[in-house]
Amino acid sequence: MFCTRNRGKNMKTLHPQRLHHHHPHRPSVGLIGAPFCKGQPRGGVEGGPDLIRGARLVERLQAGGCAVKDYGNLQFEEFADDEPVGVVKNAKAVGSANQRLSEAVHAIKKDGHTSVMLGGDHSLAIGSIHGHAAAVGELSVVWVDAHADINTPMTTETGNLHGQPMSFLLRELRSKTPTLPNFSWIKPCVSAKNLVYIGLRDVDPAEHFILKLLGVKAFSMTEVDQLGISRVMEQTCDYLCDKVQKPIHLSYDVDAVDPSVTPATGTPVIGGLTYREGLYVTEYLCQTGRLSAVDMVEVNPLRGQTEQEVQSTVGTAVDLLLGCFGRQREGNHAPDYQLPLP
Repeated sequence: MFCTRNRGKNMKTLHPQRLHHHHPHRPSVGLIGAPFCKGQPRGGVEGGPDLIRGARLVERLQAGGCAVKDYGNLQFEEFADDEPVGVVKNAKAVGSANQRLSEAVHAIKKDGHTSVMLGGDHSLAIGSIHGHAAAVGELSVVWVDAHADINTPMTTETGNLHGQPMSFLLRELRSKTPTLPNFSWIKPCVSAKNLVYIGLRDVDPAEHFILKLLGVKAFSMTEVDQLGISRVMEQTCDYLCDKVQKPIHLSYDVDAVDPSVTPATGTPVIGGLTYREGLYVTEYLCQTGRLSAVDMVEVNPLRGQTEQEVQSTVGTAVDLLLGCFGRQREGNHAPDYQLPLP
């Protein structure tokens, strides 16, 4: 429904926008803003959704042939008594915010849209993925990030919940994650075999252990360098689409991209994906026809040193989202003609 389908190995597809006359469905995007920062200590990331919208995201999606429904920004409850649980910080706020987001994403999916969640910090993936799975069932998750975000409340060194979302979502870690205040609603909904990481380069020892223990498929930046991004994406999709074609949830942290391109983010790590590699991930997943929900998180305007750094980060986030919906770099404004189909 969302893009040109091609299940062949080489994914050499015709430009989706040149085929729109023959396409029964235009991609339909349901946009939800989640201006939330309590999963980590740095203010500013709550400004991400409005900045991304302000870079003409909706208009540019529409110009590319998408129907867009903007559900606005969620409002989140404040908790005056949000004391740490062990080392874990802001559990009540994070649990409550994610419950609201889960319900919102569930509604967007039931309305028939591809969900696009604009963050906010990456703790929001808990609600986004949970709501998506509640609506559609079994998911594949592609997590593009410098960090694995799979610490548990028992292994986290910082206590920041944006470094832990995957641990609450994985069925295999259910017994390892104690229930936090406002977290009892969460039912783990992802199997380790349906998760792939791309772009890892700053992984804690405990996270290394968890990834190995669960046999999670992960492409670090070393593997991206060795294989090239096209092989990484081929292997990702071969792995995820091996038996059953499940809907794909793409959770994209802008810090996956190198900070020379996306510096305005809370935990930048040098040696990341190039702009082109970052975009290729989205274009490739679009072409599977299975992309069903997207998170774009950790854009933090207060972390940019200059206006240019902020604009580069926000502009890249917008381009990544456009790539998810069929924008081709070599032909944004394809002539309006019909191709003779075989």
